[in-house]
Amino acid sequence: MKKKILVTMLCVLTLAGCGKIPKLENGQEVIVSIDGKSISVDELYQELKKQGGTSVLISMIDDFIANKEHETTEEMKKEIEGEFESTKLYYEKLYGTDFATILLQSGFETEEAYKDYLMANYKQNLIIEDYVKSLITEEEIQKYYDEKVTGKITAKHILIKPEVTDSMSDTEKKEAEEKALKEAKDLIEQLNNGADFSTLAKEHSDDTGSAENGGALDPFDHNSSLVEPFKEAAIALENGKYSTEPVKSTYGYHIILKEKTEEKPSLESAKEDILTFLMEDKLSADTEKLLTNKAMVAIRKKYNLNIIDTDLNKIYEASISKYKD
Repeated sequence: MKKKILVTMLCVLTLAGCGKIPKLENGQEVIVSIDGKSISVDELYQELKKQGGTSVLISMIDDFIANKEHETTEEMKKEIEGEFESTKLYYEKLYGTDFATILLQSGFETEEAYKDYLMANYKQNLIIEDYVKSLITEEEIQKYYDEKVTGKITAKHILIKPEVTDSMSDTEKKEAEEKALKEAKDLIEQLNNGADFSTLAKEHSDDTGSAENGGALDPFDHNSSLVEPFKEAAIALENGKYSTEPVKSTYGYHIILKEKTEEKPSLESAKEDILTFLMEDKLSADTEKLLTNKAMVAIRKKYNLNIIDTDLNKIYEASISKYKD
């Protein structure tokens, strides 16, 4: 509620008078009288500044910039509508109460106000992503292309899952892991002795989705959502070869047979995907939100931000000092 109250007060105040103190548009200064004591707009404003006024002001500024930078599209509306509905369902199920009540308790008077909030966040994320992409060098793009990008890979695998349960002791879990690893190594030994990969997959693989097809997977490449250890091992294999050591992932132990690889896409056609991956990688590593804050500081500067109130400006400048280039 504090955020909403602050936003409301900052919206109705305008700058006037000496010392750049805001006044109500109707000229009234006293807003509360209690037992002979009066509280003026100026006093309230000064107190609000101390209690997060700068944060609320910057939130309002960032919302304005976000809408200037990105027009609302139908695709965005669908995205926000989906997020809204899933959030509504989650909280109504969690608290067993009407979502409108939950929104009011969070400072949102209507569903539309909350959707506007989601949209502003969505657009601000686009601003941050654009900023991070602008930092990526051609050398980084080339390096990723040379080392990571591949054509579509056709492969099969055999998955051996350790039979582990939450109720097991650490010793029991370790024994289950060792048993699964031994079984995977035994299957590799059978392949070395001429066994058919597809037959072994049908008989032993714990991946029920692919086992009945002899372990065959849908073609994939560097952008596929497969777990990284599996994907990296598959990319590293030569065509026609299988992994000579089990590949461990969160699912268990894999034996991978790489059948063929299609021609690698050109750098030009892969560039946008590479930019997106590198951007996401940098943001996921940005645990202290350094890039996020730098992006917003830079975009505000682009729009010639000028905080006229000296106290608010002083607080703002102190808060962004480590994010300036």
